[in-house]
Amino acid sequence: MKLSIPSGRVDWINTGFLGTITLLAIVAAPIFLWHYDGGPLLWSLFAFYCIATGMSITLGYHRLFSHLSFKAKWPVKLFTLVFGACAFENSALNWCSDHRRHHKHTDHDDDPYDISKGFFWAHVGWILFKTLPEPPLDNVNDLRKDKLVMWQHRWDKLIALVVGLLLPAVIGYFFAGGAIGALAGFLIVGVLRVFCVQQCTFFINSLCHTIGRQPYSTRCSARDSFVMSLVTFGEGYHNYHHEFQHDYRNGVKPWNFDPTKWAIWGLSKIGLTSELRRVPATKVLLAEMAEARRRANQELERLQAEGDHPLRDKALEAMNALIERLSANYHELEKAMADRVDLSRNALRRWSKETREMLQHLSEIRRGRMVSAGA
Repeated sequence: MKLSIPSGRVDWINTGFLGTITLLAIVAAPIFLWHYDGGPLLWSLFAFYCIATGMSITLGYHRLFSHLSFKAKWPVKLFTLVFGACAFENSALNWCSDHRRHHKHTDHDDDPYDISKGFFWAHVGWILFKTLPEPPLDNVNDLRKDKLVMWQHRWDKLIALVVGLLLPAVIGYFFAGGAIGALAGFLIVGVLRVFCVQQCTFFINSLCHTIGRQPYSTRCSARDSFVMSLVTFGEGYHNYHHEFQHDYRNGVKPWNFDPTKWAIWGLSKIGLTSELRRVPATKVLLAEMAEARRRANQELERLQAEGDHPLRDKALEAMNALIERLSANYHELEKAMADRVDLSRNALRRWSKETREMLQHLSEIRRGRMVSAGA
């Protein structure tokens, strides 16, 4: 898609700042580290700031403020607002407004980081070429009532500079070797950390709308990526998130890596978070069944449209049987939900296991066709 960007309206101050941070991170920081070792104190501080700012975006900006997936006491809000500002990703109010528009208009023109405009645009182009005036904050009226959110909205740039860049430099000066320590704190804990956290956030908007699995829905481009969940504290399960955006969990399966989910749950045990919203397991499984059935029907249509080949009739027979089983399970679960039947965990595990097995069977049928076609 060709983009028309009115350069006269681009927020060049914002663009220049982000460009400077990026250049310092990829040029100045490596040169400094070639000559000087940051030392254990500053690398420990780097790790703390990465976790604090990254989790403040995922737990605070995203799941708490954007999606209202749980409620939090003021210490949690204050921590995530202060360290969220240190990620230099705008105030929580602006961030949430953009993100809510993204969910409402995913893959369309009104989506701020619309992937259909290209990988670069979804990743960072939409920030670099943001135009003025910014869209009205007409979808965050609920957040305007929060005094802490509005306090951070007024002072986020100052908080970011003082806590995110100057404080690490001051710590480096007094505890890691004077001027060299100050420079190390600024470049490593400040600049390099900002770059790393931002890129991880940006990859959710770009990579997780380009590469990965779609086990719950294909209604939009969002995809699940285990690799991205490792560097974004669980945000990589993006297909699930777009289908069930108000769930406090992104990694809904017990084996999914989702530290943000664990942190929210852990904080609830000490009274700092409450009213954790979660989608019923039956609804999640129904979505998986519906998507599996859609894929099977799609494959059946492809088979029927193909010309004769040695395994076509056998594949058609297997595909029809597979769709029949998927449909029977889907309708049985749908009826149980409509009748409000209290299903046991064992029943849900059985259905889930059968769905996975049938998807595996679908892959085997497809591979068999490909082998036959190749022969």
